Amino acid sequence: MWRREAVQMRFVDIIEKKRWKEELTEKEIYWWIQHYIAGEIPDYQVSALLMAVVLNGMTVQETSALTMAMMESGETIDLSCIPGIKVDKHSTGGVGDKTTLALGPMLAACGAKVAKMSGRGLGSTGGTLDKLESIRGFNCYLDKEAFINQVQDIGIAVIGQTESLVPADKKLYALRDVTGTVASIPLIASSIISKKLAAGAEVIELDVKYGDGAFMKTADEAGELAKMMIYLGEACGRKVRAMITDMNEPLGMAIGNALEVKEAVATLRGRGPEDFTELVLTSGANILAEAGLAADRAQGRRKMESVLADGSALEKLKAMVEAQGGDTAQIENPELLPEAALITPIFSREDGFVRKASALELGRLAMEIGAGRETKEAVIRPETGIVLGKKTGDRVAAGEVLAWVHHSEPLQPAWIERLYGAFEMSREEVPKKQLIYRML
Repeated sequence: MWRREAVQMRFVDIIEKKRWKEELTEKEIYWWIQHYIAGEIPDYQVSALLMAVVLNGMTVQETSALTMAMMESGETIDLSCIPGIKVDKHSTGGVGDKTTLALGPMLAACGAKVAKMSGRGLGSTGGTLDKLESIRGFNCYLDKEAFINQVQDIGIAVIGQTESLVPADKKLYALRDVTGTVASIPLIASSIISKKLAAGAEVIELDVKYGDGAFMKTADEAGELAKMMIYLGEACGRKVRAMITDMNEPLGMAIGNALEVKEAVATLRGRGPEDFTELVLTSGANILAEAGLAADRAQGRRKMESVLADGSALEKLKAMVEAQGGDTAQIENPELLPEAALITPIFSREDGFVRKASALELGRLAMEIGAGRETKEAVIRPETGIVLGKKTGDRVAAGEVLAWVHHSEPLQPAWIERLYGAFEMSREEVPKKQLIYRML
């Protein structure tokens, strides 16, 4: 942790400065973070500054200073003792996003070292840790030595973020979450990159999502966020690349924790949904090329395809699960994963084409039956969720299955009507959705 400077400031002056759209100095930003972490600035004052940032923005210099101040607020992890190129990926979040569970083992099978710290979900579905904990016995909390040893030995470990890693971000994010100050590009960018810098990876791939199921509602907003994060990472000596991807409908077909583990395993067996498979292949090809483990993206993609075909990526997932105390029988036979007491098919009422399957509404519906948590105290039911039968551009006949609902309690009629409402239908043919909009 950094040494606190003996500088006299008044936090109200910093709030007023940002209110008048003036640029904060590096000293002012460090002083803010240091004294807030020490409990010397009350939440109500920090909330006022955060709202001023949301309304008036931050310069690149301010955002850089905030990123570094947060990164230095706690410990950092030194991965230099691990031979090879250390890689990481980060998604800005979305419905059905189980990318780490497939992409991580594929990269490890290609020779990359995947040292991944992930979080839990608050909202539509669980985060990566919640999905992994669908596997019986899986331990998300290794100490630093065990984490480094596992990455060194088998090439991959996925664990929960330690309490001492970037504590400023934990405290600020909890406050942003309840004060309507999450959707700010400087605050999002500094939050993500401070954690990635502290976690020690050399190559970072960002999946920046836009649409009704994402923080960024348009591709242009997502591009602005991606450029800011690339700048922040590269300024600190990391190789950072980004994909801008569409989150107007769920990624893959499964929404819900154990259901998404099953889909990730199917993908590692070469039987995953087309859109999700394409995402992990493209992302992996980018990372391998940036890490120098492939001559270019084309060779990187061929390597990714080969570890699916020969089964080595699936073996890496099993090795990680075993190393972290999980039941590998549930990977070999995913039907052993938690299963819902009730599975209800929802049949189309009309002929036509799917114009849209709303990620936002489908995510909310999944959360309401137990697949996500609306409050931090809520308990996730790993077996619950929704598996889509149709997505944008698919032809559907009356009586065909739009979705299967995996649930533990009877579905209410109003909930079912909302599920129907999540699907927009068209009499005219609809083109398939382009998932990857742009790469930076």
